[in-house]
Amino acid sequence: MKIQGKMFIWLALFILAIAVVYGMWSKEPVGTTALFMAFGLSIMVGYYLAFTARRVDTGAQDREDADVADDAGELGFFSPHSWQPLALGVGSAFAFMSVVFGWWLMWISAPVILVGIFGWVFEYYHGEGQNQ
Repeated sequence: MKIQGKMFIWLALFILAIAVVYGMWSKEPVGTTALFMAFGLSIMVGYYLAFTARRVDTGAQDREDADVADDAGELGFFSPHSWQPLALGVGSAFAFMSVVFGWWLMWISAPVILVGIFGWVFEYYHGEGQNQ
């Protein structure tokens, strides 16, 4: 994490320099504000990564003699046949289309989104105390 922290801090310094030059050259407040906000976000992420790197063990990415396999591990469980992302995608598409076509379309998209979220959260839940 040390490398990532340093990268974000250097990125923040670069964005700060660009924000100052852009602000003085263009005299445009919106872009200058956006660049200063990007500086703030980059410095926050860089500080967090650098602070966390001091508290945790050295990772494989921080060692010169590390192999790719040293950082390998379990990535997590991914459902092989879930239909819930499709429901969320369709519901979200209808929700965004409601901005264009009318807010009445939100009445159709909200239940589809809620069903998709509920189904995805409880997809593998069998209940407490039930035989499996």
